[in-house]
Amino acid sequence: MTDLTTVADVATERPARYGKQLAAHLGRRMGSDWSDDDRAGWIQFGAGRAVLTCTESTLRIELTTEPGSVGTLEDVIGRHLVRFGARDELVVAWRRDDGSTGTRQENTGEDEGRPGREGAGPAPTGLPETV
Repeated sequence: MTDLTTVADVATERPARYGKQLAAHLGRRMGSDWSDDDRAGWIQFGAGRAVLTCTESTLRIELTTEPGSVGTLEDVIGRHLVRFGARDELVVAWRRDDGSTGTRQENTGEDEGRPGREGAGPAPTGLPETV
């Protein structure tokens, strides 16, 4: 099966701060790396890898994974980033290279303390609450 790539360009005044925080937090289990000099890094997941790069006003997340894991990993990465950047009201909108609809995470204030889930209840059985 061919891997799928999905990209989110997150507008923020502090892209390197959020990239570093995301890599450190989500990389605890499978591994990650962040370079302050390059303002870039990566996060390894069992089913894929996310590459993080920064411009002056954007954190780009490029996730490559198997199609069956794309929605879950988009959600996990997006939820964490939205929670980290709650004060900055970050929005994570994914664009998939196969043309299918990517997910979107944002703090709607409707999720009982779980930003980005857009009204969803607990994660379905068998899916990780966090990575």
